[in-house]
Amino acid sequence: MVGHNDPKTGWWMGEPGNSVRPTPIRIVTYSLSPNRQRPFAGAFHAAIYNTFRRCRHQVLYVVPPFLIAYAAMNWANERNEYLNSKQGRLERADSVE
Repeated sequence: MVGHNDPKTGWWMGEPGNSVRPTPIRIVTYSLSPNRQRPFAGAFHAAIYNTFRRCRHQVLYVVPPFLIAYAAMNWANERNEYLNSKQGRLERADSVE
């Protein structure tokens, strides 16, 4: 009589002390995600190479304007120093008259 249907509960488990468990329908397993085990695995390595890759792709947008601005500023500083020197003042005095 073990394992027959019971009209009240739907399944008869057997005599007390000698119960038969039904086979489980769904087995639930839990595990820890690899991201939770090592959250910073390879982060330093990836950061170095991703930074290099991104900088390499942006260098043509940043460097030429920087070089032009640096050259203009360097020229302006040299011109200012010359105009405020003795020779520059004499040249400017001659051109003003």
